[in-house]
Amino acid sequence: MRLYDYLPSANGYKIRTLLAQLGLAYELVPVDLFAGESHTADFHANKNPDGRIPVLEPEPGRFLAESNAILLFLAEGTRFLPEDRFARAQVHQWMFFEQNTVEPNLGTARFWLLTGRQRPGSDVVRNRVQGGERALASMERHLGKHAFLVEERYTVADLCLFAYTHLAPEAGVDLTPYPSVRAWLERVKAQPGFLGPVPPYTANAHVR
Repeated sequence: MRLYDYLPSANGYKIRTLLAQLGLAYELVPVDLFAGESHTADFHANKNPDGRIPVLEPEPGRFLAESNAILLFLAEGTRFLPEDRFARAQVHQWMFFEQNTVEPNLGTARFWLLTGRQRPGSDVVRNRVQGGERALASMERHLGKHAFLVEERYTVADLCLFAYTHLAPEAGVDLTPYPSVRAWLERVKAQPGFLGPVPPYTANAHVR
């Protein structure tokens, strides 16, 4: 099994964490996004036509892109994905929520700020921050009543949402107003096999 990844990516971090928690061996194939390595003719033709990472190669010649699709593929038949049909749909619900409201706001603002593409307080950053705060408010309402997102137990939905939520301060979002979210983050981090911090962006990701 191979994972094509750029280590500072929180989307890739999701996959590496689940692989560690499942105890699965894999080969990490680094992809330098900012050197254009995900936009070569070979990468587009054989790995991901959209030119993004992570990409999982579970067996030679078969490639799966989109971090949440990879999470669901790896979690199939494990304790990280419920067997009950409705509970599984709830996992999907939260993972769609993550890609619709969390990653585009918190992830984008974080990337812009950490790499110098935008300044704190700019209109575009402020819009992303506000979108991230709305997402966190939704999570706070749910987690005020539940220990985890689905079935009161840790699933790939929690791992999925954790990736960018725990990095919210780097996106300029204060987590103080969200005590239930903060308590949930600690519960997620306490899960066996959890990885350490997301590596910083590489030097060639930064602009001056």
